[in-house]
Amino acid sequence: MVKVLISDKLSEQAVEIFRGRGIEVDFKPGLAPDELKAIIGRYDGLAIRSATKVTADLLEAAENLKVVGRAGIGVDNVDIPAATGRGVVVMNTPFGNAVTTAEHAIAMMFALARQIPQADASTQAGKWEKSKFMGVELTGKVLGLIGCGNIGSIVADRARGLRMRVLAYDPFLSEQRATELGVRKVELDELFAEADVITLHTPLTDATRGVIDAAAIAKMKKGVRIINCARGGLVVEDDLRAALDSGQVGGAAFDVFVTEPAKENVLFGHPNVVCTPHLGASTTEAQEKVALQIAEQMSDYLLTGAVSNAVNVPSVTAEEAPILKPYMKLAELLGSFCGQMVEGPVEAVSIELEGHAAELNAEPIKAAGLAGLLRPQVDSVNMVNAPSMAHQRGIEVSVTRHDREPDYQTLLRMTARSQGRTRVLVGTLIGGSKPRLVEVQGIAVEADFGQHMLYVRNYDKPGFIGALGSALGNHQVNIATFHLGRRDVGGEAIALVEVDQPIEDALLAEVQALPHVVRVNALSF
Repeated sequence: MVKVLISDKLSEQAVEIFRGRGIEVDFKPGLAPDELKAIIGRYDGLAIRSATKVTADLLEAAENLKVVGRAGIGVDNVDIPAATGRGVVVMNTPFGNAVTTAEHAIAMMFALARQIPQADASTQAGKWEKSKFMGVELTGKVLGLIGCGNIGSIVADRARGLRMRVLAYDPFLSEQRATELGVRKVELDELFAEADVITLHTPLTDATRGVIDAAAIAKMKKGVRIINCARGGLVVEDDLRAALDSGQVGGAAFDVFVTEPAKENVLFGHPNVVCTPHLGASTTEAQEKVALQIAEQMSDYLLTGAVSNAVNVPSVTAEEAPILKPYMKLAELLGSFCGQMVEGPVEAVSIELEGHAAELNAEPIKAAGLAGLLRPQVDSVNMVNAPSMAHQRGIEVSVTRHDREPDYQTLLRMTARSQGRTRVLVGTLIGGSKPRLVEVQGIAVEADFGQHMLYVRNYDKPGFIGALGSALGNHQVNIATFHLGRRDVGGEAIALVEVDQPIEDALLAEVQALPHVVRVNALSF
């Protein structure tokens, strides 16, 4: 039975979803790293929030792990390269807490504008300092968004409802989408120069780390207010504190910090700073939503192969999964055939789709084909890590769709180049589900993919088939199926022989020594 471990606090309804889908689940929040490492090898799936750290060391012990599900958007606590290298899918729920986090940013903006936390503390302390807490209106002010994706776009919508003018810096934001949102797309320096309030809604990457530092702050309006409900590290905290002290920055509201839990921080104690303990996603609705979503996504993947919201593998919907499965299997088999035939490292591979195949999601088919291609040379490769492994090895990968009519309803063609030579294989599906090889190196030959096969390239001469059969008989190897193809009479030909047992080196040597044999390979699928 498929087993999942929930190692952080998650809604009990998530547990019921797993069990309702027939998945065994253990709910063990609060495990120490050593305790988690000791048991992780038993599980196919790991469901987490932000507390569990999925490190390379933990993944090394997770010998059966197939998927990590993060209930929430941030995956900073997961070593993505290590997971990908081990073929583990990493999923998140990027939409489950978008509204909640956006609302928190808006709330922080109001708190800064009207000094609500400071005024509350003063009033409850018995003071009545009405003149001390002079606020500002948000209406008519310019809001600068750094990042205008799922959360940023919701913030933009709410801000426009407040009659604010919204600028957005996001390299991935199109002009058309900006127009739809009612925001003006600008470069970063323009945003710094014009914004009265700046709020960050971008992931933490090498490109965004420290995006607001002393140099950036110097370009901003005096008295600007800065809000960060996205990721610690986007703002250089020491630089911000200095700007708060000088008055260049009028106020800051932070929900996230470089070091969390943040028991101490350079921003703490400043009178113009509002801080919350990473509450962006902390509403009852959001917690419930992301827990249920991640349970459904993980169940779909473990039971059907459907991939949703994965950060390291192409998505495959639940509807696509059963349709794509035979095509992915065909691609994997063609890749495996190529991988067992090439000599030396693969330099380039192309996958061509014709007929029905050309209408499908090509990314999973490509990933499966690369996994098959690399498996004869690389341990522990699957469709999750195959694309990155191909990239690391400098393999050029291309996918082409053709709208021409093939001889079959659907065709996959794989071409692999190695040491200046190419291997070309073509396959189809019989009955829509059974992989069938239909062409090798331009020679038509119809053959199933048997577990053990002998591939022989020879010249079409009388007596060859008898000699080949005798060689197999001499080694007590039984023939299951025998498939032949030739380019022309007396010319280059191919024999594909399915046998009932693995082929030993002595038999290969004897077949290679037969007259008219060009090459011979033992294949296994």
